[in-house]
Amino acid sequence: MAVVNCARLLLRGTPNSLRLGPLRYPVVTSPFLSRAHRLSPSDDELYQRTTVSVMQKEGAGGVLIHSYSPRGFNIDGNQVMGPCAVLPPSILQWNVGSYKDISVESLALFYMLEPRIEILVLGTGGRVERIDGKVLEFMRTKGIAVEVQDTPNACATFNFLVSERRMTAAGLIPPPRSVILE
Repeated sequence: MAVVNCARLLLRGTPNSLRLGPLRYPVVTSPFLSRAHRLSPSDDELYQRTTVSVMQKEGAGGVLIHSYSPRGFNIDGNQVMGPCAVLPPSILQWNVGSYKDISVESLALFYMLEPRIEILVLGTGGRVERIDGKVLEFMRTKGIAVEVQDTPNACATFNFLVSERRMTAAGLIPPPRSVILE
């Protein structure tokens, strides 16, 4: 609307239009562009206040794995040596020596949790190893999906799932020392 009014004024050439030389602008007196009275808080939405009540405060997002080494893990600033079970918000030592020690008994702490976890991420060390099919089937009957990966990828997957606020846990075995980078 303002563009149309400006175009009319420029095309008309009336005394109220824009002129070269000393600048003179047209006086706009439109009821749409000015208000005749002052607004009070009850008159306009712009002056009304909105309140928000937070029913439940959320935490910072959960436990994150910051780094790993052949000796252990750095989980939220805590140095954990050896294999560990990450059960947000807890970090526990996990009594397995290698992927061969992963059994129904060693996974008992993951399916006994309340509230139930949706996904268990297993890091099997420096490479993806095959876990006994009976163990995976048992976890499936308990309603827990198991993701088996090498430890570096398992750490990244766990962090991603935690950032999505999924109910997840991790069983991690430190990777062996790499000679490729040396």
